[in-house]
Amino acid sequence: MKTSKLRFHLTLLFILSSLILWTGCSSQKEDNSSEQISSDFNQKVQTYYEASPENFVFKSIEDLPQDLKWEDGNDLPDIGSPNAKKGGTYYEYIPDFPRTLRYVGTDANGSFRSEILDYNRVSLIHLHPNIPERFYPGLAKEWAIDWETHTIYLRLNPEATYSDGVPVRTDDFFFLFYLRQSPHIQAPYSNNVFKFGTYFTKITKYDDLTFSITIKSTKPDMLSFAALSPVPQHFYQGFGENFITDYQWQFEPTTGAYTIRPEDVEKGQSIIMRRNKNWWAKDLKFFRNRFNYDKLHYEVIRDPSKAFEAFLRGDLDAGRMTSPEQWYEKLPDNHPLVETGFIHKITFYNEIPRPTWGLRINSYQPLLNNRDIRIGINYACNFGLINKEFFRGDNERLRTVADGYGEFSHPTLKARPFDVEKALEYFAKAGFNERGADGILVNEQGQRLSFSLTTGYKRFEAAFTILVEEAAKAGLELKLDIMDHTTSFKLISEKKHQIHFVGMIVGLNMYPDYWQGYHSDNAINEDGTAKPNTNNFTITNDNEIDALIDRYRDSSDKEEIKQLSHLISEKLHDYAAFIPGWVAPFYRTAKWKWVHFPDDFNVRQSLRHREYRVDWFEGNEREETLRALKTGKTFEKTIQVYDQYKRN
Repeated sequence: MKTSKLRFHLTLLFILSSLILWTGCSSQKEDNSSEQISSDFNQKVQTYYEASPENFVFKSIEDLPQDLKWEDGNDLPDIGSPNAKKGGTYYEYIPDFPRTLRYVGTDANGSFRSEILDYNRVSLIHLHPNIPERFYPGLAKEWAIDWETHTIYLRLNPEATYSDGVPVRTDDFFFLFYLRQSPHIQAPYSNNVFKFGTYFTKITKYDDLTFSITIKSTKPDMLSFAALSPVPQHFYQGFGENFITDYQWQFEPTTGAYTIRPEDVEKGQSIIMRRNKNWWAKDLKFFRNRFNYDKLHYEVIRDPSKAFEAFLRGDLDAGRMTSPEQWYEKLPDNHPLVETGFIHKITFYNEIPRPTWGLRINSYQPLLNNRDIRIGINYACNFGLINKEFFRGDNERLRTVADGYGEFSHPTLKARPFDVEKALEYFAKAGFNERGADGILVNEQGQRLSFSLTTGYKRFEAAFTILVEEAAKAGLELKLDIMDHTTSFKLISEKKHQIHFVGMIVGLNMYPDYWQGYHSDNAINEDGTAKPNTNNFTITNDNEIDALIDRYRDSSDKEEIKQLSHLISEKLHDYAAFIPGWVAPFYRTAKWKWVHFPDDFNVRQSLRHREYRVDWFEGNEREETLRALKTGKTFEKTIQVYDQYKRN
């Protein structure tokens, strides 16, 4: 019996030893395989750099020019309030679920991209939102400009890391160009921007923390070209032709305050972003008083009216009052929650290049490729009545494709007014001069002057109804189709629309960027089809406009840039594929009293209340406020207008 037990234990020991040995070998094989893949990929990237030695330049730190004048922007005022507190979960809603967590590629340019990228990441440098001629430090601790060679030199903050703890280094900016130039990302616009010769001509490495970027020519706003964000090469070791699907729901390690964990994504329902408690910039000037909430909880609520109801219940902490109905009717100044001080109403006048709210006519579509029809549609759109009746006179008519750029915006050009007679005149030139039984114009072939009007803005439905009814007076049928935001943006990204209404946020640049929205580089593929995934939603394809935009982009003279900007605006007005809609010189917010903002509320160039993340909670004020609501307690009524940046 003892011998039998001994044999059993020896056999068991042998099996366990073999299993451990096999597992160890298997694990070692997997590690070796992973290391091999990593090594192979890194070698592939290096080979790509070596194939373009004039663009990807490698030097030593001794080659760095010695006469550079370095600056760091630390003389600028801080952003946010020193009274801001950390903690809590902020609840807000999104109208639909994003199609991807990627920053680039198919479906990546949806509205949620701003939350995970624009409002979160830290770039090399940032334009100061209260002093827009100056930059403050981000990943770069200092920088210098060589105007003669149009080169920007940068030194990275050695403490800068991604959210996974990996340090940010020069190689990640080289990889930015590698990834953004790749056809695998399926993003023609991004490919064009980062293609050497478009804006940039080379990137030069001096050491792990020092590099330079050279652009095509000297520009008045040259430093803005250094507002770049790195791409973590260590994260994209599997990068290849399946990029779109492989990284569809992977959240790239970020330099910003908030991350997304896999378990915090409930597809179709909600997304949670968590503040990284070890965020490298949490104590730095310009960042220390911002990004205050521990968690940001985004709940999908597809119906704006239901979202508003959720806000009034206290399920959401604040809301953008984007429609007059919300501001004047659903939450009037005498609303019980406003009267008793539980909800505060805020109007903030900002000073920014204006978002281009308006109609994009797909000039590549049949009939819409006729300029006379496009001009007729311009005259058939009664935005004046929309601004008067729907917006209660609060908004103004957008004048051009590029308002709000000071001297670089056209000083006299205006959008075409509503004029039935002129609309009929231009429609007649295109052969539409007879009205059918329903009043809609038809041509000799029996074609009706009828187009789909698509949009993703349910909250403006009453405004679109005005547009449709007024257009019919000019014999134009607009068939309204309101989609969810994601489907809507996918439609115009794929250039499958006829006439689409959308508001595009523009960058805080010194002067307009016409290339991405109106150059044929972003309009037509080599095979003659409309180019998807670019911002040229009008499919503007005009040789004269192209030539002007090329001159504009290449110019280094401020006066010439201004004159060309005016001329391009005129030519785009003549092309008539963009119909200016409306503009508001302010934004409105309603918030529960437990949401706190700085004394001046927000920064000069903020587009919305949450953009710069300057708000915060204090202690258990939410719970205390909701308890007070049940007991009948009241607070001071608060309706505030912040007009320190209002232009007369």
